[in-house]
Amino acid sequence: MLLKTFGWSFAITAAGLALAGVLWGWQGLAIVAILSVLEISLSFDNAVINAGILRKMNAFWQKIFLTVGILIAVFGMRLVFPIVIVAITAKLGPLEAVDLAINDKARYEELVTAAHPAIAAFGGMFLLMIFLDFIFEDRDIKWLAWLEKPLARLGKLETLSTVVALVVLLITATTLATAVPVHDGVGTVDKATTVLLAGIGGLVTYLIVGGISGFFEDRLEQEEEEAEEEAEKASAKGGPSVVGLAGKAAFFLFLYLEVIDASFSFDGVIGAFAITNDIFVMALGLGIGAMYIRSLTVFLVRKGTLDDYVYLEHGAHYAIGALAVILLITIKHEISEVVTGLIGVVLIGLSFWSSVVRNRKEAGPGDGSGAKAEVSSGV
Repeated sequence: MLLKTFGWSFAITAAGLALAGVLWGWQGLAIVAILSVLEISLSFDNAVINAGILRKMNAFWQKIFLTVGILIAVFGMRLVFPIVIVAITAKLGPLEAVDLAINDKARYEELVTAAHPAIAAFGGMFLLMIFLDFIFEDRDIKWLAWLEKPLARLGKLETLSTVVALVVLLITATTLATAVPVHDGVGTVDKATTVLLAGIGGLVTYLIVGGISGFFEDRLEQEEEEAEEEAEKASAKGGPSVVGLAGKAAFFLFLYLEVIDASFSFDGVIGAFAITNDIFVMALGLGIGAMYIRSLTVFLVRKGTLDDYVYLEHGAHYAIGALAVILLITIKHEISEVVTGLIGVVLIGLSFWSSVVRNRKEAGPGDGSGAKAEVSSGV
């Protein structure tokens, strides 16, 4: 199971490190290895979130996630995306941006860093909406009941997540974005308008992609219920429609996964410039890390880990909320990637430990029924 799921990751790691050693020597090999670890530490919560969505897909779409999805993640987000950002913000042509990335790495890094407020606002708002929609939803199983129960009651107000996100964006734009330090640390610049526009873009993207995927997912559930009824009557009328609709639902969930992955990758791409400004070294190192996150996602799905450790999704969503806040804060203040990674690891670790405690209590003496009633709190 382990080799089957992580086999490609192991193979790509070996090939990637060998390539780095050949092209850039021992120093390049070390940098690629460090970037891989950085990506894994920053995106572990991403794997848990992705697993919660991927388990709704069939084996075919899980393979698409590992093949086409990883190509988008590595070449799209870790290589093409920084170049596109430079081209847009610096008003350069694509070829000029590529030439700059190859031949003037210092200037390229400066332009990417200058675009950070817009990137952080977009990604921060998208991730914040994921967290808010989760925390305002009334769930049978609650991790921090003292917090989640009152928030679930507030969540009965429609559009509350959007309102809260817009308020956060407004506060960010009028405080953190009004005096952003420039790249060389001398002087500041007003990025309020940029942050507002980028943040609204992230919010709109979430509403569109999440709304479409949710719509098809609901339709799929309805069709599956109808198909079951038809099957009981020995009729096959509902079969074809379910297959077609499942494809649509899986496709939009796949797009949703890719946008989530993109949002998670923002801090990794920006943070990687603290280690190297060579886009090819960066893409290779972050790409290897992204491959492990994909494999870990599939592993969690196939092992049923989220069903066995029910608070993991809670911990991952709290980590998402923390990452969203951190991204917005980094518009003005620098925060170490070590802090970002540790917050996610600690929150997921606590949720895992709480799940283990819960499982032990349910398996304890006098609990022969095995029923999984709501647990008020795991911590």
